Amino acid sequence: MKKERQINKFVIFCLENFKTASNLSGKEALAEFLKYGVIQYLIDGYEVLHTQGRNYIVADIQDFINQRTRK
Repeated sequence: MKKERQINKFVIFCLENFKTASNLSGKEALAEFLKYGVIQYLIDGYEVLHTQGRNYIVADIQDFINQRTRK
């Protein structure tokens, strides 16, 4: 349960920082996360990603979304 809470907090941290960096509303940022599977990506990559800095994480999320939009 504790790890699940940590992961949930991490996903929220990522969403908030992505929203700010992308000048999106919370609703728009969440829509992007849901459309491109970002939440599952963050959950799957939690062990590595949560050790990275804010700028790296935001850039990684943007790269992930960009790769999905090219398909």
